[in-house]
Parts: sequence; C-alpha cells; structure tokens
Amino acid sequence: MTPEKSRTQSRAPILIGVAGGTAAGKSAVVREVVRGVGSESVAVIEHDSYYRDQSRLSKEQRLQLNYDHPDALETSLLKAHLRQLIEGSPVEVPTYSFSTHTRLPTTRRVVARKVIVLVGVLILVDPELRELLDIRAYVDADEDIRLIRRLRRDIVQRGRSLDTVIYQYLDSVKPMHRKFVEPSKRHAHFILPEGAENRVAVDLLVSKIQSVLAG
Repeated sequence: MTPEKSRTQSRAPILIGVAGGTAAGKSAVVREVVRGVGSESVAVIEHDSYYRDQSRLSKEQRLQLNYDHPDALETSLLKAHLRQLIEGSPVEVPTYSFSTHTRLPTTRRVVARKVIVLVGVLILVDPELRELLDIRAYVDADEDIRLIRRLRRDIVQRGRSLDTVIYQYLDSVKPMHRKFVEPSKRHAHFILPEGAENRVAVDLLVSKIQSVLAG
C-alpha cells in the first residue's frame, strides 16, 4: 500500500513537497496551493528552518561554511517531525536566523492539518524524505532570473552585501544546484516551469491535491 493511499484512508495529513532552485518561485507556488486548498486546511513547513545551529563557531568560521550542501540541514529532525505530524501530534519547528547562522530560542508550533506543505531547495535529495511525500513538485526557473531574485532577497531581507551574495552564489549555490538540486528534479511528480505564473501547471497541482483529499 502506498503512503498516499494509507494516509487517505486513515485521514492522516497529506504531505506535499515543493522543491526547486534558489529563488525559483517556490513560495509563490505554495501561496497558490494554500489559496486553492484553503488556508484552514494547510500547514507550511520550510526546510530552511532546519539549518544546523552554528553558534559554537565564530562569525568568520560561519561565513566559510557551505550552506547549500544537504549536510548543512538537520533533515533527520525534519523527518522525525513529519512522522509526528502524520501521527497527528504537533511539532515545534526551529526558528533560524540567516543573519547570524544560528537557531533562535523560540520555536514555531505546527499542528497536523489535512495538508502539510514542505518547501525547500533540497527536499527531493534525501530518499527517506522523498518517501514521506505523497506529491512532489519541482519549480523550474531560468538561472539568471533566480540569481536576480536571490540578490534582491538576500540584500533587502537578510541584510547581506552584494559582494557576499555573489561570492556565495558562485562558490556554493551554483555548484550545489548542479550537483544536488537539478538532478533531484527527476523525482518530482509535477514540474512547474516559471512557477506560479504557469497557471495550467499550478491548477493541475491544486486539482491533484483536492482529488487526493476527496478520495
């Protein structure tokens, strides 16, 4: 019996994964999913919340780490949390600071809802994590567009300098995308070129989620 069938029969949450490269437009797709399914039925978890705490390191040492490699994230904790949600138990999702590369003392409580949406660059890389996802989507976007979006986001929202963002992109983001993220696309059930702007693809994804809920 597939995970999707067993959860539908038991009315456990349906897990949806939304992957894709940095600044590909994943968040916009998630917003469309929430709008289409209904915010009261959806809980959203970001893989980024599970970055490992680097408070033991100096600021200079933190800046030298590769945050785009799968090992930078505590995916084991994420998988444990997803299993708890499948069983109906709430979880305490970590709060991560991108400006300091540390976890904050506060957490975000997430309760099980009909649909759990997991969003992140690397969520289709880990085989065990993939198996937990009933529906896997990959948001595809042009590399230049993603770079421009990332520059705007990291400078405006995360307080980083232009030089720092460009260095990280060339040093780790781009090579890790080619090594891990792009190949993970083959594990997706849905590929959404241009993200939320592709209304046909988004509507198909939402319709699939609704059909599983109705099943």
